[in-house]
Amino acid sequence: MDTIKNYVLPETDVHWNDVKSYVERIPQDDYRHAPESAVEAFNDIKFGVRIHWGLYSMLNLLEESWPFLKMSYEDRQNYQELYKRFDPQGFDAGEWMRLFKKAGINCVAFTSKHHDGFSMFDTKTRVKRRANWTTPGAPQIEECDIAYSVMDSPFKRDIVRELCDAAREQGIKMDLYFSHPDWYDADFRPYTYHPLTVPEYEKLLTGHEIKDIGFRFDKMDPFMTRSLTDDEKTRMLERHRQQLVEILENYDPDMLCLDMWLGSDVWPQLRETIKVLRDIKPDVMLRARGIGNYGDYYTPEGFIPGSKDNTDMPWMVIYPLAKGFSYDPDESRYKGGAWIINNLVDCVAKGGSFMVGIGPDMNGSWHPKAVEQLEEAGKWLEINGEAIYNTRPRPVDLYKENDDVYFTRSKDSGTVYAICMKWPGKRLDIKSVCPVKDANVRLLGYDQPLEWEYGGNGLSVMLPDHLQNEDNRPCKTAYSFKIPVK
Repeated sequence: MDTIKNYVLPETDVHWNDVKSYVERIPQDDYRHAPESAVEAFNDIKFGVRIHWGLYSMLNLLEESWPFLKMSYEDRQNYQELYKRFDPQGFDAGEWMRLFKKAGINCVAFTSKHHDGFSMFDTKTRVKRRANWTTPGAPQIEECDIAYSVMDSPFKRDIVRELCDAAREQGIKMDLYFSHPDWYDADFRPYTYHPLTVPEYEKLLTGHEIKDIGFRFDKMDPFMTRSLTDDEKTRMLERHRQQLVEILENYDPDMLCLDMWLGSDVWPQLRETIKVLRDIKPDVMLRARGIGNYGDYYTPEGFIPGSKDNTDMPWMVIYPLAKGFSYDPDESRYKGGAWIINNLVDCVAKGGSFMVGIGPDMNGSWHPKAVEQLEEAGKWLEINGEAIYNTRPRPVDLYKENDDVYFTRSKDSGTVYAICMKWPGKRLDIKSVCPVKDANVRLLGYDQPLEWEYGGNGLSVMLPDHLQNEDNRPCKTAYSFKIPVK
């Protein structure tokens, strides 16, 4: 089985910098990445949606579960009890996937478990220690025996199962997000901003993490506890592995979207977990967070790489449509359908994919603006999808000319697509594309061939007067020209 070779994260990747002091840059010899067939399928995705949904949606928290770290002890305890009221009766997995199919989306990433530890799937693992933030002398670590999952809530439905089944009906790939740390399970202290810490935390945390405890989370109050026992650490690692095995064996996702990291002292065990996962499902694509170059793809977050040569590792930009990745009730913060299209074109021209981030409300419903803007992107893709799906980037720096014209190509290199972010006027001039003799040059969505000429200054495509009226054009933004080439 052919596998990825020599794919490495960019040295500028912030999540690689969190772990590179202890995660070896070159994976061990016995490790195998996902096969080339899985990479090829990943590179065909182009457009995806990233869904953050969990207990935090009940409080309209815009930063998912992150605000937990700044809460008072009383509010933390109340947050941990939210599962007793989680009952999203508006959730309809089939309706979600029909919307995404209409929007032209090929992949859905969903939070099976965020940092707060609440599982949105039917896990059989059990949490044995947790913090009680309001008991006398609080906080105190107390014994418990709970899955802390959606099955403990009044809803009692396996949300991940329903989503995976509905996605397969629509031919949509599933990417299941999983947080390495777990802020509910006291056995995971003090890894990755856990609200419970231990005396030797400076030896266990990354430099980034230590700095952030006093800076990024200015109101964070990590409570000092006794050190982890060997039994607690073993139980943590076993539960972490068991949940990931459950996700692979029970839901068979195309990708695992790992997030954050654990620590240097448990890296050998985490590395072994990754090898176990690879044995279970050799073609699963693993996000690189927390595992460095053992990952198969990485996700620039909130920005698009400036160069297509940023890395050889497959990549997918993740970017929230509103302010954050979870539900945002303020419609003014939704960036627009044109914003989705522009970022999609930029990513695909550079060889990546674009995943837009949205979240449903506590009832499982979408903001109307999110629906409207996704559907706008879908309408554009109905016309221009040929220039996006199953394409590949042109070589070196030929992915664009100036800031208005981006390029993609067919896999056989026989066609170049020029995507103009603005209407070019009466003539489209391109320097870097040479058509075949008697080429049939077309504007996608327009049924007539276009006149063209090729000379010393490159290709010129003439656009008829009829199309100078915006109402006669096939779409309102980003116009795609199909050019057979030598």
